[in-house]
Amino acid sequence: MMRSFFLVVIVIAVSINCSYGQKDSLRVIKKDKTFLQENIIPLSLITFGSLISTSQFEKNLQRDVRNLVGNRFNSQLDNYTRYVPLGELLLADALGIKAKNHWFDQAKNWVIAWYLTDLLTFKLKGWVRKPRPDGFDNFSFPSGHTSFAFMNAEVLYNEFKDSSPWLSYSGYFFAGVTGGLRVMNNAHFASDVIVSAGLGMLITKIVYWLDPIIKWNPFKKIEGVTFYPQRYERKVGFYLGVRL
Repeated sequence: MMRSFFLVVIVIAVSINCSYGQKDSLRVIKKDKTFLQENIIPLSLITFGSLISTSQFEKNLQRDVRNLVGNRFNSQLDNYTRYVPLGELLLADALGIKAKNHWFDQAKNWVIAWYLTDLLTFKLKGWVRKPRPDGFDNFSFPSGHTSFAFMNAEVLYNEFKDSSPWLSYSGYFFAGVTGGLRVMNNAHFASDVIVSAGLGMLITKIVYWLDPIIKWNPFKKIEGVTFYPQRYERKVGFYLGVRL
């Protein structure tokens, strides 16, 4: 059971988060639940992951995981699964599945969430300087792959939770796979992944919570325009298409 504990934590957290669901951003302010209650799952992940970081427990867990999958295990799949929720979002828009927001608002929220997640993740790496389990460098905590994957999953969830629940939940599966593979590849400890999942979710939740305040969309009344973000390694850009 210990060998798969980190995956169980992520799956349970995702399941609970999905069961809570998020109400429309405009109603969040009026709800009985406080902001803290709305974000208890990502905050719990961040707290729990921080508490077990560098502990003997996670060192033993890492050893058990590597023994389970084999010391030569090295998959490149996590380099791609982190992008799957974003791909699902773009495909759903292309297929005309009803989303919460206009495509420009989706792109705007994604860019803000990505920038803040990326900034905080790599700032923490520089501050903490935790050695990776494989000894490659001192930037293990937190996991950039995992925070990016869960940020994408949270955007997908917020956009399609009302119109297509199965689609909205699916992003968490691929984000969980990404985090699990980072541990299996010996690139990160369990705490790195757990904290990163919480960071990606929390930052994106805050962006959507503030969405009514940052409403700005110059394309809302213009038809035939396609616009979405693109990311390559650590560079971000945009695709813009106009149907004449």
